Amino acid sequence: MNTLEQFRIDGRSAFVTGAASGLGLAFAEAMAEAGCAVTLSDRDGEGAEREAARLAQQGAEARAAALDVTDRAAMAAAVDAHVAAFGGLDILFANAGIDTGAGFWNPAGHRNPEGQVDTYDPERWDRSIAVNLTGIYNTIRDGVRAMKAAGRGGSVIVTSSNAAVVNEPIVGLAYMPAKAAVKHLVEHLGLELAEFGIRVNAIAPGPFVTNIGGGWLKKDPQARKKWDSLVPLGRVAEPCQIKPLALYLASDASNYMTGAHLMIDGGMALGKLG
Repeated sequence: MNTLEQFRIDGRSAFVTGAASGLGLAFAEAMAEAGCAVTLSDRDGEGAEREAARLAQQGAEARAAALDVTDRAAMAAAVDAHVAAFGGLDILFANAGIDTGAGFWNPAGHRNPEGQVDTYDPERWDRSIAVNLTGIYNTIRDGVRAMKAAGRGGSVIVTSSNAAVVNEPIVGLAYMPAKAAVKHLVEHLGLELAEFGIRVNAIAPGPFVTNIGGGWLKKDPQARKKWDSLVPLGRVAEPCQIKPLALYLASDASNYMTGAHLMIDGGMALGKLG
């Protein structure tokens, strides 16, 4: 087969969680731009509707769903609605995630009193694990149910983080263990689902300019400059830069890959310079 032909996903359908902004929106855009029908789901239902309408105006086949990934009944209903609308599910992006607040250290080099293990708010821990880990499980559970029923395989793409493999003291306490568990879950499910032709891979981003953490990288030029200096490639990434990797994992170009955890972090996991 021609190399470029292997990247084609037109005629397929994708379901994306956390798709109203940031990386989830970039994933949905990538799928739509490649001719794939897509459901944009998000707890921000209005945002998902707005972005789905924008993609539809550009000629894409797009719909929206208001969805909290911690609500199992709502997740099952949203996947069923996607299947009813598009005749199946081929590509699943388990992307929705949340920031967990400050870590025990801040970029200025001082301890955060509220970010240490003995002062960290247990409710922040519970909410982070519920969204960043259990929400991934909920998404994959119902997505795989639909893929198995169709019997034509599929691609599951999970948003992990470089924090799954690197200790980062400025990141909230619950975020790293949640993402480390996600990495292991992807590896486990890659093995479990191979028999069904369902591939499970993870994208592990480093710093991207998104709305997470209140969108502070968008609002604070000094913070952006500081983060740029921490990345070996010298810059924080924009969401559009994740699209080619998303298309690769969604398409047949990656049909011999499963259980992979692919870093896209400008080299941050390699260590700090200087």
